[in-house]
Amino acid sequence: MSDQLTLDQLKKVMPKHLTTSASQEMVDEVNGLMADPQLAQNYRDNLLSYTSVMQDGKFKVPQYIDAVRYVSFKLLGSSNLIAYVKAFPDKYQRWLNEGVSDKDISAYVAGYNKTKLVNLIFAQTLVPSHVLNADLYQKALNVQASLMNDTDVSPKVRTDAANSLLTHLKAPEAIKIELDIGVKENSAIEELRAATLALAAQQRQNIIQGSATVMGVAHSRIITKGEILEGELVNA
Repeated sequence: MSDQLTLDQLKKVMPKHLTTSASQEMVDEVNGLMADPQLAQNYRDNLLSYTSVMQDGKFKVPQYIDAVRYVSFKLLGSSNLIAYVKAFPDKYQRWLNEGVSDKDISAYVAGYNKTKLVNLIFAQTLVPSHVLNADLYQKALNVQASLMNDTDVSPKVRTDAANSLLTHLKAPEAIKIELDIGVKENSAIEELRAATLALAAQQRQNIIQGSATVMGVAHSRIITKGEILEGELVNA
């Protein structure tokens, strides 16, 4: 596969709202930045890998290309300053021509290294520790299993090894999700409660006095506010 980046490759991995920003001029600039084929391939692969950081639309394509170039040199072991000099040689040369002090240059580089875009790209490059050390994890389990089965060691050592295996190989527990839903009462709810209690008390009194029956109350129809207003209009 060619180490040269193509416009089609760049557009395929860019978020849809940024595809129109990618141009052949950008691609040509990227392809001309690194003479070393190995560096060029590394840069191209990184450029095509971390485009998810552009999804929210806060960054422009040229900014992304510059940041990936800087991060690529960092990933190859360069210090912040050396990576910046390699990524932005023209800017660094301009600083030198203008007599910018080493202290100020270091501050500018440190500031760039802390930018959100650079750190989002760095985050994409990090391999989770448990993945990176998966082989060591398995080796540790093998040692514990060996100790557990070794009859030449003390019972305590065997027990500790067995307990360690039980702890680390324990099946994941089901996650219980509890929703605490609260209802904040307002004056309308309080008024409705009061009216309901008053109605229940009146109906109970009517049943005691014989002016109403349990069945009658149970089958009574609730009159809505709309019906009351309609009745008032008819009687007006």
